[in-house]
Amino acid sequence: MLSSIFAMGQNRVIGRDNQLPWRLPEDLKYFRRITTGHAIIMGRKTYESIGKPLPNRRNIVLTTQENYKADGCEIAHSIEEVLALIDHKEEAFIIGGAEIYKLLLPFTSKMYITKIGQEFEGDAFFPAFDESEWALVEVTPGVQNEENPYQYEFQIYVRSVTNCK
Repeated sequence: MLSSIFAMGQNRVIGRDNQLPWRLPEDLKYFRRITTGHAIIMGRKTYESIGKPLPNRRNIVLTTQENYKADGCEIAHSIEEVLALIDHKEEAFIIGGAEIYKLLLPFTSKMYITKIGQEFEGDAFFPAFDESEWALVEVTPGVQNEENPYQYEFQIYVRSVTNCK
């Protein structure tokens, strides 16, 4: 099963200059808890912004650069290669960036969204999706405090119609 995991502001911003435009440690803990032990799929720019493979996960980098190498990662050059690499019985997570979310959205059956109650300046946005195709199945409010200065909640959506490729 292919899932997307991401945080976004009210204006769908997910990034700025290949970085997160906010500091929200609880979201990073959530991301780690949900993705550890699973395959993660990311674009080259996302991988390079992280700078290394994420531990305790199978790291797959999707890139059009033919001879691209990343130690500790598997490289895919097409959607078909990504889909061939993952075990469809296990949950695999798309972790960005915007182009990769958009490319793989038709194949995605679940979304883990950290919705931040504020608009942010950014240059990367989560693609628009038909909300009638998705059911919100879980909402967990986040705790706003000194370390996590924004209002936020963790939302889980599942595709409610069976047109997932």
